Amino acid sequence: MGKQWMKPFGAVLVASSLLVGGTAYVAPGNYAYAAEVQGVQQNVINVVGKGEIQVKPDIAYLSIGVNSTADTAASAQKANAAKIQKVTNLLKNTWKISADDIQTSQFYVQPNYTYSEKDGQKIKGYTAHHTLTVTYRDMDKIGELLDAASQAGANNIENVRFTVENPEKYESEVIAKAVANADVKAGAIAKAVKRQLGTVLSVSQPDANVPVFYASELMSQAKSESDAGTQIEAGQVKVSTVLNITYQMK
Repeated sequence: MGKQWMKPFGAVLVASSLLVGGTAYVAPGNYAYAAEVQGVQQNVINVVGKGEIQVKPDIAYLSIGVNSTADTAASAQKANAAKIQKVTNLLKNTWKISADDIQTSQFYVQPNYTYSEKDGQKIKGYTAHHTLTVTYRDMDKIGELLDAASQAGANNIENVRFTVENPEKYESEVIAKAVANADVKAGAIAKAVKRQLGTVLSVSQPDANVPVFYASELMSQAKSESDAGTQIEAGQVKVSTVLNITYQMK
């Protein structure tokens, strides 16, 4: 197809290449220039619809770690192994957490260095570190669990991540919100260029390799008051989706 021109301030031709994400482009001067387009791509509006809801999290990922320092790497590792075993036994036996929900996420033994102008850098002992990521579903007992783990020897509790285990169950609601959002954007664009919004021609997700629905993970540091146990507030997390929708324009 050859290039197309619009009459000055007359009928409006809107191409998909000129309307992306709700933004229209008009070249300066007395004539508006429309880029080359193909058949059905004339007279369409492409917009991105975003749907989002806030929900109460139903799963948490706890980062529970143990550090040990000793003169040798072997001694540090041995001491740490005893500590982490005690914490693991607590989680499995006392708190009845499945072994499938307890995973080692980090493990290392590293030297500790000191430095002086006289002697330079020297090794002064070793630190062993072992972190467990614990999947837990009782939101009301997270603080109590962290306190128990600390008493059992966990001396490196890093954070708590909250999310929803199955965001797909909110699929219909976030889709409806995304479509409604796209309708508003497309309607506003059509009105602005003095046209009418037609039927939906296509709907797609941005990337087929990425799940459409996801829950954002919120982090909360474990903090303990001197006269009370650790208080953890789960709050709410966001479940959202994004849809690319193409509309016909009359």
